[in-house]
Order: sequence, then C-alpha cells, then structure tokens
Amino acid sequence: MKQETYFSQLDGVRFLAVGLVLIDHWMAERLIIPLGPLGVTMFFVLSGFLITRILIQSKIKDDLQGRSHWFSVKQFIIRRSIRIFPIYFLAIFVLYLFDVPPVRDTIWWCITYSTNLYIAINSHWMGTIDHLWSLAVEEQYYLFFPYLILFFAKSNYEKILISMIAFSVLLRLYFFMNGNEWMVQYVLMPTCLDSFGLGGLLAYYYTFQRDTFFKELTTSKYLITSSILLLSSIYFIYQYQQASKQVHHFGNVVVSRLVDSVFCFFLIAKAVDGYSGIAKWFLEKKIVSYLGRVSYGLYLYHNFVYNVYHTPETSYVVRGLHKIQRMLPFVADNYIFDAFYYFFITVIVATFSWYLVEKPLNNLKKYFTY
Repeated sequence: MKQETYFSQLDGVRFLAVGLVLIDHWMAERLIIPLGPLGVTMFFVLSGFLITRILIQSKIKDDLQGRSHWFSVKQFIIRRSIRIFPIYFLAIFVLYLFDVPPVRDTIWWCITYSTNLYIAINSHWMGTIDHLWSLAVEEQYYLFFPYLILFFAKSNYEKILISMIAFSVLLRLYFFMNGNEWMVQYVLMPTCLDSFGLGGLLAYYYTFQRDTFFKELTTSKYLITSSILLLSSIYFIYQYQQASKQVHHFGNVVVSRLVDSVFCFFLIAKAVDGYSGIAKWFLEKKIVSYLGRVSYGLYLYHNFVYNVYHTPETSYVVRGLHKIQRMLPFVADNYIFDAFYYFFITVIVATFSWYLVEKPLNNLKKYFTY
C-alpha cells in the first residue's frame, strides 16, 4: 500500500477553500452567505482526511517492519514542523519587528499557537492576526490525534472518529445552553473535531473499504443531497436572523459547522475518487493546482495584505489601489476589482514565500520518510 499517493484534485479543493475565506474576509458584510466558515471547515475536513490516512499507513508500515510506533510519531512531528513552522514564525517575527498590533502584546499566544484560546478567553478578535486561530486549532489537533491512530487497534478507529464527531457537537451544544459567548464554540479545537473526525472517517473508508463503502460514498446522489442540505441550512439560518435580529443562535453556533462538514466530506470524497467533466477541468487546471499548493501562504498572508477593518488608508497596498482607481476611474468603488487586486498581491507574496522558503524546506521532508 503506497503512502505517497497524490490526489491531484485535492490541490483544487485547497484553492476552493482558501478562495472562500479570502472572498469572505475582503468583501466583509457585503456577503450574505458565510463563505469564510465554510472554507475553514473545508480545510479542517481535508486535514482530517490527509493526516488520518498518513497515520494509518504509517501504523501499517510499522507493524509490517516490526518497528516502534514512536518512530512514526517522530517522523510526523518533524514533517509537520518543516511544513508549517518556517513561514508562520517568519511572519510573526516580521510583524513583531514592525510592531503590528496586537502581536507584541500577544506574542506568547502567537508563538505557542494558542491565539484561538486568547480569542475564546477574551471574547474578541485580534485584528490583522484574527485568522491565525484556525492554524492554532490545527496545531493543537496534531498534538493528540496521532497517538489515537498509532497506538490504538484498527478495530477502534471508526468508534474513535465517530466519538470525536459526537463529542464536538455536544460540546458546542453544552456551551450554547450555558450561555457562553459564540466565539468559544467557534474557535476552540475540541468544538472543531466533527470536521476533523469526518475527514478521518473518509480516510478510514478509503483505506479499508475502498471498493465497497467508499465507492458508494462517491456517487453523485450524496454530494447533491449534502449540497441541498447546506443551501437549506444557509437559507433558514438567514431567514431566522432576519426575523429574530439575532446574529448568533443555535443554528449557526451549534449546527452549521456539522452541516458544512458533511457537505465537505462528500465534496472531498468525490475529489479523491476523481471528478469528471467541468469539475475535473477546473480542479486539475494548472493555475488552480498551483494556487492550491501555495494555499497555506495565501491564507497566512492575505490578512496582512489587506484587512477591511484594520488596514489603514496609508498602507502601500491601499495607496496603490487608489492610484489605479485615479488612473482608471471606471474601477473605482468596484468591490470585485478590489478583491482581484488584493488577490493578485497576495499571490505574489505567497509565490515568493513558496519558492524562497517553503519549497526548499519541504524538500527536506524526503529525509524523514515514514
């Protein structure tokens, strides 16, 4: 069983996920549909699938070679560190150096990947580093999940993953019923486990039931049904918000992430199996695949390029936009053009990051194979 199987369409899914987040963050309140939360959930489900699959295959290889599972724990930590840490800490260092708020005041939360805890405790966001909460969630997930796969028997996997899903939903319900601020349910790692758990289930079925149950999951009827469920959820949540004037309520605090995760589960399952037609054309297009590969950089840097609430009019990015608008008056007050402008700059920054830092360091991972 090969560990390094490459699912080409998943790069396209990564781009789709980061694109949803970027549009949501740059368009702000102009959007009715919550694209950002859906994009983040897509990343969580995708991470759950890829990480669980890697760990299952590592365990199988450990057993075949008669080696300790601690070997795979070490390799996992090293490879994840090589991929994640360099540009994250480089970004934090630069922000600290230029005293970009609130990095200096929250530096220990930043360098310990606990900005999500800061948000939950203080019930407010963190300006230009708001988005780091999801990276903190992923890192906290990596701290415990490998041990559940590597040191438990295969017969327990399905139970563990389903328990994670149930625990996460019940925990969000518990916080909601006890009147906790909605941010607590949104940013804590345990309240995101239904997304990771569904991704893990997908990996389990792909590995052990590929030609039976997994194949059934990739039939179009499930993706269509989950799409209808997602759209219905968005519609009813919006209608309730309009009627009740409540922005945060049971629907979007407790239920929404589970509905999003189920949709992403079937979306990713289909991509793993391989879409055909126009979806295949889009997901495998070279530019889309490339943007998917640099999606980590796109996500990390986009809020520093432009943040609708915190970027001052004196920033080089905003001044550059105003200069273009003076030269081309027909693009003034055009939010679509603005978004493409910010995206273009973010892609340039992410491309430099990829070729100068990420790709060279990623090549080191070949020395730490499972």
